[in-house]
Amino acid sequence: MELAFYVTAFVTLFVIIDPIALAPLFVALTRGMDEDHRRRIALRACLIAIGLLTLFGLLGNKILAVIGITMPAFKISGGLLLFVTALDMLFERRTQRREGQQPDPNHDPSVFPLATPLIAGPGAFTTMILLVNNTPATGLAHTLAIHLVMVLVVASAYLFFLMAGFIERLLGRTGIVVVTRLLGMLLAALSVQFVLDGIKGTGLL
Repeated sequence: MELAFYVTAFVTLFVIIDPIALAPLFVALTRGMDEDHRRRIALRACLIAIGLLTLFGLLGNKILAVIGITMPAFKISGGLLLFVTALDMLFERRTQRREGQQPDPNHDPSVFPLATPLIAGPGAFTTMILLVNNTPATGLAHTLAIHLVMVLVVASAYLFFLMAGFIERLLGRTGIVVVTRLLGMLLAALSVQFVLDGIKGTGLL
């Protein structure tokens, strides 16, 4: 019974984080970077995401309660931040760094938007809180098992990020431009969905 629950927990987190869908986003956000730079960004993003998800798994309810932030408000803010990234992708604001110039060494998407809200977003935070606190299983072993499941899911995202170079070569320059615009539209829609979910959580819709 417990094994089935943890398998379900893995599937739930995998669907929420969606490492497969994050791979082309990673390509779009790191265009023009060499493989070593990409690996460092991928590792940093995943480690930060693990830290944030661990924090929310252990103390999520308490943190939000202490500072007076509700989960709906958290979803709305995450959606608004994600919308800014979507606009950046749609209107190619980084073109000057890609056309005949070296990539900006200060450009580092590892913390935002990769670590949060793409990997560790409102949905993942909520899921961690629910898996740790709102299930029949309790105790230290259960908490450790849930966090191990989370680490495995984020590790799978890291593996997909390592394939970014192959994905980029497969798509080519034109393909990457098309995918970047398409994903920008999808990110915009996802960000609006986060905001709508947050508004629904407040009871206004």
